Amino acid sequence: MISARAADRRLVQTGYPPRTLLATRLATLGGVTVVVAAVNYGVLWLTISPEAPVLTFVFLVLAGLVYAFLGALVVVFLAMMDAFLSGDSPLAADVPEFVEYFPLYHPKELLQEAMFQGTYTTGDLGFVAGYLLVLLVLVTAVFGVTMHTSGGWSA
Repeated sequence: MISARAADRRLVQTGYPPRTLLATRLATLGGVTVVVAAVNYGVLWLTISPEAPVLTFVFLVLAGLVYAFLGALVVVFLAMMDAFLSGDSPLAADVPEFVEYFPLYHPKELLQEAMFQGTYTTGDLGFVAGYLLVLLVLVTAVFGVTMHTSGGWSA
């Protein structure tokens, strides 16, 4: 991470626009997410026949984007907490209400609904969209602070 930040600073200092650098990073995350979602979808398709194949794939991508925006270290912790507190673990008896605000609760609900019922709940989709928007704003803000140079965000 430190070497990537130093490389980013050098790119900006040589004239590479920070907005383009951020867009490239986000596009890379998005591309990798789509590839991983496609692999996951292939496994699901072979083992379970989804009721809504397109929705299933879209929701896999959305869940992947949430993971990508949160970052690897945070995700490991939150994924374990999500699984435990949302009842996916046999150790969790009662699921507390605050679990609905965990990042992967609603993507998991969307995925299960698309796979087994062929539909989705707009509330779950809205929550995922809101989560992604907030994370995108935070990622952009943090990127802007770390890329602060004499020229700032000038194109």
